[in-house]
Amino acid sequence: MPDPAGEASNSPAAFLPQFQRLALITGAAVMEKLAGTRVIIFGLGGVGSWCAEALARSGIGSMALVDSDFVCITNINRQVQAAGGTIGQPKTAALKARLAEINPDCRITTHEKAFSRDTADGFRIETYDFVIDAIDSLGPKLDLIELCDTLGKKLFSSMGMAQKLDPSLLRTADIWETAACPLARLVRAGLRKRGFTGHFTVVYSRERLPLHTEISTGCGGAGCLCPPRNDPGGADGGAGNSRDWCASKKVINGSAVTVTAAAGMILASLVIRYFTEEAAAGSQARSLKGRQTDLSSRTG
Repeated sequence: MPDPAGEASNSPAAFLPQFQRLALITGAAVMEKLAGTRVIIFGLGGVGSWCAEALARSGIGSMALVDSDFVCITNINRQVQAAGGTIGQPKTAALKARLAEINPDCRITTHEKAFSRDTADGFRIETYDFVIDAIDSLGPKLDLIELCDTLGKKLFSSMGMAQKLDPSLLRTADIWETAACPLARLVRAGLRKRGFTGHFTVVYSRERLPLHTEISTGCGGAGCLCPPRNDPGGADGGAGNSRDWCASKKVINGSAVTVTAAAGMILASLVIRYFTEEAAAGSQARSLKGRQTDLSSRTG
């Protein structure tokens, strides 16, 4: 990971005009650190896609995008890469094309497959500075958390963002300090069962709204809106037909972009603020050392 207190690199991103307004509040040295940073994002749904866009707009130098799914019309309400012209495209490819227009200097790689214990080695997580967990499925989420802890990687994780409308209720906390979030509760229980005692920061909310059950989604049945997949059993990690994937879900939850996007922005801000806070701490330490030296010279 780039050293926030170290010498600035020669990366050009800090001086590109599109990042000037951010540089005015972070400083050029932090922008250069961001330009030298590698982030991998697991899950490109309503949270992960907005996190990726925020990082691209903040001058991150390298990103890996991980998702096995394809853009569906039902994604349009909350996922940044979802639009009429991208329906049926892999989410990774659609998002990469969008981010390349925003920040062509960002090196973007894509993985059109899901994270699991079997696929973990192929992502080379050890080569990244930050890991963003926006995975919905509990098992793979727990596996990723454990792996990041083993590798000593900085992980920022999203808890459940469905059934919520109020982004002002979003909070960040250590996973063990979360409350009233169903997914966070399952994550804590799963980690305890595995003997995990590590710590990482999550974004979560206590809000939980009821479903309007009179509205039929049609998912998994004859009225399923998901686009057909041309590679059954392939890039989707073996799920095959998209309707089979929908039908396997116990419930289709409601979600709002006002919440999912805000959660993604918070995850991106945690990456940015890692450097600004470290830089501020380094500045304070240098200032204190200077005052101590000055005091010693006066009393010596």
